[in-house]
Amino acid sequence: MSRFRNSSDRRPTSLTCRKRTGLTPTASDTPAATRAPRRQPANAPVHLDPGRFDLLTFDCYGTLVDWEAGIIAAAREACAVRCLVHGPARASASGSAPAPAGSSARGTPAGVVPSDAAILSAFGAAEHVVQAERYRSYREVLALTLRRMGSALGFHPGPAECDAFAASVGDWPAFPDTVAALRRLARRYRLGIVSNVDDDLFARTRERLHTDFDWVVTAQQVGSYKPATAHFEEMAMRSGIPRERTLHVAQSLFHDIAPAAALGYATVHVDRPSRGDGSGATPPAHARPDVTVHDMASVAGLLELSE
Repeated sequence: MSRFRNSSDRRPTSLTCRKRTGLTPTASDTPAATRAPRRQPANAPVHLDPGRFDLLTFDCYGTLVDWEAGIIAAAREACAVRCLVHGPARASASGSAPAPAGSSARGTPAGVVPSDAAILSAFGAAEHVVQAERYRSYREVLALTLRRMGSALGFHPGPAECDAFAASVGDWPAFPDTVAALRRLARRYRLGIVSNVDDDLFARTRERLHTDFDWVVTAQQVGSYKPATAHFEEMAMRSGIPRERTLHVAQSLFHDIAPAAALGYATVHVDRPSRGDGSGATPPAHARPDVTVHDMASVAGLLELSE
């Protein structure tokens, strides 16, 4: 497992972080540009001055880690145990799979497992609402999110399924291009993580990333969830690097690009293909990144770093 380079990150959270409480903004409250995102074709000649930045900050889940794959796999496990026959939320033949025979824990006939798109849509609709209600640990957020997903999709997860869904975060895989790109970027820049996660869950993910991040800011440490701005403020305080020398890289327009851009950060949107419809596992948002790419290798290429 990697170690922090910055000694302050070894201190207890209470000594390194200014605890923040209060509600996280909902989708309608999120600071965002009024124009639709500017998107470039994959081969468009886009340039950022590599010498402009000292620090690159990253969202983790969705950007570096394939959270859609993790969410789908964990939700299917829960549904296999608790699946009911679906009503309006019944999955189409495309992307759906039959539940294992006799899998319904309620004594009803085994139903149809929801499609990938239905799972991601239900997650995207529920997670940010749970986060906005009040601060909860991310384990609690995920457990309650799964219950609300079940209400939408036609299954009723019990405590064991909710706990397993939350614990699955550490098993979610890194994208194939992530580790190599981070190694390239680390040759030139300081690297930071700003993530909506608990410390212990990220500790397991960190082992998969094989990267010595200089600073890591989690939701547990700041007591709120992006798109609230506490993560970004805490990162600036810890690193001492001004926002004009920081580039934020993320997949979610809602959680990351909109608030970072509103604070004056340069942003790169990693617009990865989704298994779902529209914005996949994140709520839709209108935000204008400085650059849009489709993978982490392109981020390294954008900053002119060789293989």
